[in-house]
Amino acid sequence: MAFLTKIHILLVDFMVNLKIKRVYEPIDVTDGERILVDRLWPRGIRRSTQKIDLWIKDVAPSNELRKWFAHDPAKWEEFKGKYRQELETTSKAGLSKLLDRIKSNSAVTLLYSAKDAVHNNAAVLLDVIKEKLAQEKSDDA
Repeated sequence: MAFLTKIHILLVDFMVNLKIKRVYEPIDVTDGERILVDRLWPRGIRRSTQKIDLWIKDVAPSNELRKWFAHDPAKWEEFKGKYRQELETTSKAGLSKLLDRIKSNSAVTLLYSAKDAVHNNAAVLLDVIKEKLAQEKSDDA
């Protein structure tokens, strides 16, 4: 059974159904807009596919961080910190673009290609997005 992480974020006037999913998993009617958040295009997936609506590689970890991490669970905690730092600095424009897309859709699925459903960039990105949207909501209140 596939591991999915799904959250519901209450924004000002509507709900956003936001989840992460491996790009190789079947499309589901609840996926909404499907956004690839990896630096590299996934192997075996044609670029002309209808499975991916948008590719925002600017929110993916840098090549250096991606290669250093190499999906090693022992490096997970340190990877999360370094990746969060990148999202606040070099990837800030990409994160802003992603947040805008999420706010303009009722359902968004962030796609990743890693085999590990727990230790991947999309899981960190999901947490960062949740925090950013909650902060925006509290700032508006």
